[in-house]
Amino acid sequence: MDRQQYIDKLLQHYDTPRHHGPIPGADVILTDGNPRCGDVITIYLNVDGEDRVKQIQFEGEGCTISQASASILLERVHGKTLAEIEAIDYNDLVGELGRDIVMTRVRCATLSLSTLKSAIQKYYTAKSKNEYQGSKVTR
Repeated sequence: MDRQQYIDKLLQHYDTPRHHGPIPGADVILTDGNPRCGDVITIYLNVDGEDRVKQIQFEGEGCTISQASASILLERVHGKTLAEIEAIDYNDLVGELGRDIVMTRVRCATLSLSTLKSAIQKYYTAKSKNEYQGSKVTR
């Protein structure tokens, strides 16, 4: 894709985000942000019995890059296993977003991935402590 195509993709996902909105009763709800610029992402995650994403949504506020990145990422990971998501490299996401467009805003571009990976760790921690007995995991 050329530079303009990356910009168009980001704007499309910002204007019409995919997987946007809360999930009532989500297994995991986790919010993280970038205090420098005010970006905030909340990930809502439901996981099936095989540690595969059953449902994933986000809510957030912030710049075009952070919000579009969340939409693009969640579209990509829906239906994947948690292990597959954990293996996603930050550089890979930056490349998918358009490296030359987001390189000056890498923290904004990768906020959704870092928040999602933190949500997965929270899920695993609760599960390993047997705290996950149908109750919800939040932070």
